[in-house]
Amino acid sequence: MKYYLYNPNANNGIRTEIAGAEPIDASKIDYADFFAHLDDDDEVVLIGGDGTINYLINHVDTSQLRNNVYIYGNGTGNDFLNDINEKPGKEVLLNPYLKNLPTAWVNGKAYKYINNMSFGIDGYCCEEADRIKARKPNKKINYTTIAIKGLLYAFKPRHAWIEVDGRKYEYDNVWLAPAMKGRYCGGGMMLAPGQDRMSDHLTVIVYMSPSKLKSLKNFPLIFEGKHVALTQMVKVITGKKIHVRFSQPCAAQIDGETVLNVLEYRAEL
Repeated sequence: MKYYLYNPNANNGIRTEIAGAEPIDASKIDYADFFAHLDDDDEVVLIGGDGTINYLINHVDTSQLRNNVYIYGNGTGNDFLNDINEKPGKEVLLNPYLKNLPTAWVNGKAYKYINNMSFGIDGYCCEEADRIKARKPNKKINYTTIAIKGLLYAFKPRHAWIEVDGRKYEYDNVWLAPAMKGRYCGGGMMLAPGQDRMSDHLTVIVYMSPSKLKSLKNFPLIFEGKHVALTQMVKVITGKKIHVRFSQPCAAQIDGETVLNVLEYRAEL
């Protein structure tokens, strides 16, 4: 039997209809219990986006999955599907990508993630988007507009201490410093164009500049992954064990889900 689980919060709350399917509201079931009681030949289709996948990997031991699990993309970002060169609106098998997932430790709590763990201006963007959704639940979020506001005046860059596999780095005026499992985050930003999600390492991208105007001018390059050519502004570091600490706390985001008041994080593959 094939079960369809939909995330009521995905796609700004707009439900996707699939012919012949009777989707189950995923917010009303216990994921661990649901998967534990499936027959071996049952299949599950998740209707949602990156946050829907993130919920799965943090509530089910995916290393023990017996069933085929698919994602039917209808989220607002779909960074995972972009990364594997797939499009929303069809069933894509998830199982090959649910192995060897990184863990991030933030504010004393552990999280698995499928795309990226980060904080800096991208965390600020998620925090601001949450505020907008709380005021206007049906309003479409424009993350680019939020990022521009942050770059111009709302977000202040931090001093950062970064350690990757025992190697230590220190940078000033850091706008963001994610640990990337895939290439994309933030609904289409190719932050780590050289990252292969099937590899044995993560990629840290450090985007920094004391100039707000320079940071804003070059920000659009991120959408095509061309920012990495700006070697004075962007540092690319790869490794398995990552520790990032900022001089002041700010919001973090894990696969687009916001965590507030973060001073440091660790990520390990």
